[in-house]
Amino acid sequence: MTATTAKIIWLAFMAAWVVLRQRPGWHSRKTPVSYSGRDIRERMLMAASFAGLGIVPTVYVAAHFPRFSDYPLMPVLTYLGIIVGAACLWLFWRTHRDLGKNWSVSLDLRERHTLVTTGVYALVRHPMYSAFWLMALTQALLLPNWIAGPAGLVGFGTLFFGRVGREEEMMMSAFGEEYRTYMGHTARVVPWLY
Repeated sequence: MTATTAKIIWLAFMAAWVVLRQRPGWHSRKTPVSYSGRDIRERMLMAASFAGLGIVPTVYVAAHFPRFSDYPLMPVLTYLGIIVGAACLWLFWRTHRDLGKNWSVSLDLRERHTLVTTGVYALVRHPMYSAFWLMALTQALLLPNWIAGPAGLVGFGTLFFGRVGREEEMMMSAFGEEYRTYMGHTARVVPWLY
């Protein structure tokens, strides 16, 4: 196992991630948005996440920058990264499947939006965020660099902590007591961790 191999594996996971997102995005765009919370704050949070999960690691993989923050590759971390990445892709796929036309990349409610509480949503309220945390962890495990590796955790963490409360407020406004009841028996991101 080499650092180059680990980078190629990370690229393969990212390519699979993009492919998995295409079909649900295409289908959900057919359903009009009835409410959008896409303000400047939301755009900044999304930019932070994109920088940490996309720009910084891509620059590292393509240009090996910043080289000064490399550390020796530990094969056990690479193998663990492959396992976490595979779990992430499965959860990402399953989340999109369970959401169907309700899916959106941002704080949007679609016309005829329904509250999904089955499938992976029976265990956690935000499995899409769970998948993103797993992708950020995959990046940290696969890229042996003190900046590029954890950049996804920082970038997505910024989005998550800046958005999840607003998203839950939006869902409570839309679904009222039904969502509050759902919140009472599901964890936010990690099953059985309230």
